[in-house]
Amino acid sequence: MSNHLSDRIKNMSTSATLAMAAKARELRNEGKDIIGLSLGEPDFNIPDFIKDAAKQAIDENYSSYTPVDGYAELKAAISNKFKRDNNLDYGLNQIVVSTGAKQSLFNVAMVVLNPGDEVILPAPYWVSYSDIVKLAEGVPVEVTTQIDTDFKMTPAQLEAAITPKTRMIWFSSPCNPSGSVYSKEELEGLAEVLKKHPDIYVVSDEIYEHINFTDGGHTSIAGIDGMYDRTVTVNGVSKAFAMTGWRIGYIGAPEWIAKGCTKLQGQVTSGANAIAQRAVITALEAPVSKIQFMIDKFHERRDLVLGLLGEIEGFNLNVPEGAFYVFPDISDFFGKTLNGVTINNASDFSLYLLEHANVATVTGEAFGNPNCIRISYAASEKELKEAIARIKAVL
Repeated sequence: MSNHLSDRIKNMSTSATLAMAAKARELRNEGKDIIGLSLGEPDFNIPDFIKDAAKQAIDENYSSYTPVDGYAELKAAISNKFKRDNNLDYGLNQIVVSTGAKQSLFNVAMVVLNPGDEVILPAPYWVSYSDIVKLAEGVPVEVTTQIDTDFKMTPAQLEAAITPKTRMIWFSSPCNPSGSVYSKEELEGLAEVLKKHPDIYVVSDEIYEHINFTDGGHTSIAGIDGMYDRTVTVNGVSKAFAMTGWRIGYIGAPEWIAKGCTKLQGQVTSGANAIAQRAVITALEAPVSKIQFMIDKFHERRDLVLGLLGEIEGFNLNVPEGAFYVFPDISDFFGKTLNGVTINNASDFSLYLLEHANVATVTGEAFGNPNCIRISYAASEKELKEAIARIKAVL
């Protein structure tokens, strides 16, 4: 019998970050000492007060199906969090809890996009945006940004990318993979352009909001005049709370979008995990100061990594202001031969580092920028120092 995979799945890209992590695991199983700087996964343990809440939920027998859009108590905690941290007023009917922010993004794409609708993606963008848009039969439209502008899209670039088919713009701030943070003034500039195009909606991915090293702090574009009713604010607990495996994400959105996401989710996964939801109530109700120690440590690691990479000729660096990634331009190495290996592109470079330095990174091609690689500093200082020493040695 022949295997007839759908064209949909055959045309889908494999997640580059997960593929590199799998390759690194494979090499470790072969006995190689691989340092993984490819995944965006904090190396911290979940704070004890969140663990205690999960244990209590188990003891209280939270084991039944959950409401499709999330427990009312969790949605209330999310609503209060939006008010406290983002100055956004989302009612419970505007909030949907999903199995990770990735599902939240997928839900929105499936609910809003029709075949042929265009979605503007400032590049570099998170690796899954493009394929999620394609799965919804939308058309990704990349807007290339440069390292000398900290990989941020300008209002002029946004205006130039808009066509009659433009339906949405998706971006993250702080950004994965670049670590860039849009200031309030920069978001206001983008909003001025969008006000001239009232049928375009915004997906603002804010999952790294607390991992922010700027003096101005985090700004949500939904809080800018005229943008609330056309913005979907996406967030979750994977990054700032070190809860990647708990798989809880959520949106605050116009009610019609939230209802659509609930309808879709009801046919796909139903409600998110019961125990995880109860634990997240406790996480979101806690003051941000409870996780500040992790944010401070990421800031220290960023400075460490920039200092060490700055000693390697050929690495063109900017200063990322959030998240836990650096995104150096390594195009100076293109066309050069290292230890018998010719480096033609960022994928060659990333693979070279894996095979010769035993360090896993991710090619920038997966994020829409073929001149860069992504290095995660969500690892211990010891690992970061050793990894960069290895990279320096093989270059």
